[in-house]
Amino acid sequence: FADILASLIHDMKNSLWLVINTLESFTSETQQRADPDKVFTLQQEAKRLNTNLIELLTLYKIENERISPNIEELNVADFLDELVLENHAAATAQGVKLICECDQALSGFFDEGLVRGVVNSLIGNGMRYTTENLLISGNEQEGYLVIQVEDDGSGFPQEMLAAQDVIDNHAAISEGRTQLGIYFASMVARMHRNKDKVGYIRLSNGNRLQGGCFSICLP
Repeated sequence: FADILASLIHDMKNSLWLVINTLESFTSETQQRADPDKVFTLQQEAKRLNTNLIELLTLYKIENERISPNIEELNVADFLDELVLENHAAATAQGVKLICECDQALSGFFDEGLVRGVVNSLIGNGMRYTTENLLISGNEQEGYLVIQVEDDGSGFPQEMLAAQDVIDNHAAISEGRTQLGIYFASMVARMHRNKDKVGYIRLSNGNRLQGGCFSICLP
């Protein structure tokens, strides 16, 4: 957890630096119309910083057994549609098309708040790495509810894919797309259990959009 915390602090520092510099540019442009791109950058970095803090606080509560999952039955299509709607404005501003695919009758048993935090983070990261499209989907596979976020970017680095077996043991701490988001998703997934089945996450490349694909699998 100390490694995760150090990585988070570094990421927050970079976000704050970008926010500060954007604000400084506003100060020098007081006689001009505000640049919408700079406004968007400021909003997105602030949102990402807030997401990091929420994930960190949730992880602290999980590690100290101060939180337990509130499992309830939910319609997965409605759940994903809400997340797409929440992220629509940000995606449009970045020129990214959000695609949602899910059987309208599909239901699942999971903690809405925890899984919402995971998928929101995946969508946010996906928009940073994709080229044009981001596919959010839900389906049932071998007794698990599988929620996937796929992009059409360059995919996950090979060293991250090679670390699949140790991700759930908190050992896949590396540069770029991993760090807090993967650790948080893994912890949330493992909090979901059904008899002998335990939730897990998986990373892969070359799926339908040929980029990176992040799957959270819940029993």
